[in-house]
Order: sequence, then structure tokens, then C-alpha cells
Amino acid sequence: MHDLIVVEGVSKRYVTSSGPVDALRDVSLSVGTGEFCTLIGPSGCGKSTLLGILGGLVGADDGRVAIDGRPVDGPDPRRVATVFQDPGLFPWRTTLENVEFGLELQGMPAARRRRVATDLLGPLGLRDFAAKYPRELSGGMRQRVAIGRALAIDTPIVLMDEPFGALDEQTRVLMGEWLLEIWRRTRKTIVFVTHSLHEALALSTRVVIMTARPGRIKSVLELPMPYPRAMESPELVGLRAKLWSDIRDESLRAMQ
Repeated sequence: MHDLIVVEGVSKRYVTSSGPVDALRDVSLSVGTGEFCTLIGPSGCGKSTLLGILGGLVGADDGRVAIDGRPVDGPDPRRVATVFQDPGLFPWRTTLENVEFGLELQGMPAARRRRVATDLLGPLGLRDFAAKYPRELSGGMRQRVAIGRALAIDTPIVLMDEPFGALDEQTRVLMGEWLLEIWRRTRKTIVFVTHSLHEALALSTRVVIMTARPGRIKSVLELPMPYPRAMESPELVGLRAKLWSDIRDESLRAMQ
């Protein structure tokens, strides 16, 4: 598998009113083309900071980040799209217009971007909601619109920072199944941040466990089993126990 994303010795420090805070220290990681890689760890361990560095939204203090061999030195909407926990939809734009937004920024002609966005609404399950405004949609629908906006610009990489974190558990499970189907169809490279062990085990080809702050890579869990996954299978039950053991230790350390 080709290493599409390469992170080497990345560190990040923030200056706060109470003094400097090391968010990340000497993080090295590679993500292969078409991989679904999940970052998991205790709150404040630098997961979102690392995602921001991958997307060029945050600068690293030390180390190197490259995508397909080219350094990341700022946002590049041709290569990377990002989905956040807050969908960030424009309330004055309809579902279709929100999905079109990135294409509009790229200068795509109106008729063409309308076709691209319209074609996405079917797989998104939003065809009947094209003319609805965000206030008329459920939380899960709004998040699907945000994901559709990211998919519309057709980047090889999609970064997702707890995209289902604000949803109820049942909706999270359904959204995870939907995202998995989209990923299996497009084979984009996804880097996904979550606090949910279930999401990590159900969706990922590989799970990266991070330490308490300053964030480092503690361990990496390979998940080669096929989809859909039987979460009650002995193999996954054992992997969940290992994952929980690693995260529990780091969460306790973060609370001290």
C-alpha cells in the first residue's frame, strides 16, 4: 500500500495564559492510500491538533508532514477536505446549495456544480431534502450535508474530526454504517477522530491510540477483518478489551 500521508517527528506547543502547553511530541505516522485510519485517545491528547496539521490548518513546530511526497504548508482544497463535529452549514443556503459550496469556491460553472451536487444527494439519502434549509433537517441529516460538501470537491483525502460526536448513540451507529458504505464505494483515504470504541472497531482498517498530553503514538491496532463486522465475535471482543486497556490507562493519566 502506498503511503499517501507521512508524518515524521511532529511536535506542537501552544502558548496559553498559564504557560506553554505541549499538545504533541515527536509523532510519526503513515497512512496508506484508501485506508480508514482512526485516531483515538483521551480528551486533550492532541487528536484534533494532529488532524489540523494534516489539513494545513495548524502549523507544526517541529517535524515534517507530506501528502503524496509534497510538504503540507497550508490548506490545499485540491488534496484534503475536512469535516468537523459542527456541520458548519450556511443557514441561508439549502441542502443542495450547501453541498455546492466548495465547488463554487473552486470556480466551477453553476450548471456543472449543480449536476455534481445533485448526483451526490441520492447516495447521501438527501434527494428529497434538496430544497430544505439546515433548520429543517435533523442532526444526522445536517452532518450528511457537511460530509456531502466535503465529498463534492473530490479530494483524495477526507479528515473527519468527531463528525458524529453531537449525535445520539443510535444515530451515530447508523451514520457510521452509512459512512462505511460511502468509503467502500469511493475508497478515499479517511483519517477519523473519535472517542467511541465502537466506531473505531466497526469502521477502521487501523486504529492509532494516542497517549495523554503531550500526545504521542502509544500503539497501533490493525483490523484486517472484513465488513460488516460482528461486534460480538470473539476476535473483536478481544480487540475491544485491548483497545480499552490502552485508552483507560491514558485516560487515568490525563485525569491526574
